[in-house]
Parts: sequence; C-alpha cells; structure tokens
Amino acid sequence: MPWSNGGGVTREIAVHPPGAGWDTFVWRVSLADVTRDGPYSPLPGVRRVLTVVAGAGLELTVDGTTRLLPDRGRPFAFPGGAETGSRLLDGPVVNLNVMLREGRADATVEMLRGRRTVEPVRRPAGGAERADDPEAVLVVAVEGETRVRTPGGPAVPLARFDAALLAGPQAAPAEVRTDGTAALITLSAAAPAARPQG
Repeated sequence: MPWSNGGGVTREIAVHPPGAGWDTFVWRVSLADVTRDGPYSPLPGVRRVLTVVAGAGLELTVDGTTRLLPDRGRPFAFPGGAETGSRLLDGPVVNLNVMLREGRADATVEMLRGRRTVEPVRRPAGGAERADDPEAVLVVAVEGETRVRTPGGPAVPLARFDAALLAGPQAAPAEVRTDGTAALITLSAAAPAARPQG
C-alpha cells in the first residue's frame, strides 16, 4: 500500500485479528520501503517498534527528540501518537514495523543469528482461549536464508522478507536456523496495569 504522503510503500506481513483494518487491529507487522524524508502518520493509542532491516539507516525525531538509527537490526520503540518524522542517512531504507494496540498487546523484537528452538506463546494455565487472543510468534527472514522446522515436518525455507507465523492453541515448537539474520517477534497480551496501593 502506498503511503498517503507519497514517501514510501508498506507491505503487510501479518495482522491480528486476521483481516483487521487500521481501527480494529490488536497488532500489525509490516515492512516499509522508505524512499524519502518526511513525517509519520500519527497513530494515537498504538505503540510502535521500528527496526531498520535494509539500507544505511535513518534519523528519527519523536516529539522533538532526535535519535540516530544507523545500524540495522536495532529495534526502537516509541509512541505512535507522538509527532514523528524521519530523515534518510544515505538513500532508501526498509523498516520492519511492529504496531501494538496499547493495553491489548505487547511484543519483543529480537534479531536472531544461527539456530534457536522457538516455543509458541502459551496462555497461563486456567486461561481460556479466545478468538481475539494476541499470542503469536512471527519469524521474518531479513538476510540470507532461514529455515523453519516443526516436529516431524520438513524444513520450510524462507527467502529474504518471507515470514512464518506460529499461532493458536495447536502451535508446536519450531527450530529456526538462519545463515544470516532473522527477526523473531514474540507477541503477547499486554500486562495488566498496576493497581494503586493503599
């Protein structure tokens, strides 16, 4: 989808619930091809985690504070409702974007190299499964080839920017191997807000 300001194109990888739009998603993961400097669309009530996965990096200004993101593979979290703009450091970049509805979902974003057994996110004992539960693990191949294998199944190759989603009560552990880099995104329900004491 082209951006409304003409500064890039977004490719949706996965969204929860499936098929959800901008007003109804609990979490959304996408890749953005950023081709020029410019502002970000404000997203009140959404927390964003941005990771540069291709290109020389960018300078991000969030509510007047500037942050350099010159290295690929360093996730940076910021509030989606903040006034945000970016400046390319040296040509176009590709950003991996994780968007989380505040109070509904949380996430960790980790850059994986080598091999790892990935456990699916499980709801605590006694917790009932619901259709809107946000638990999932998403593997996105960033550089090189990545292979994902579940017990008894074949190794599924992921080329650059391909993804595999491990979700639902029947999801099994998976072995992830990469000869480059893969993003491992663990999505879970947001922790309940702390209650005031006394």
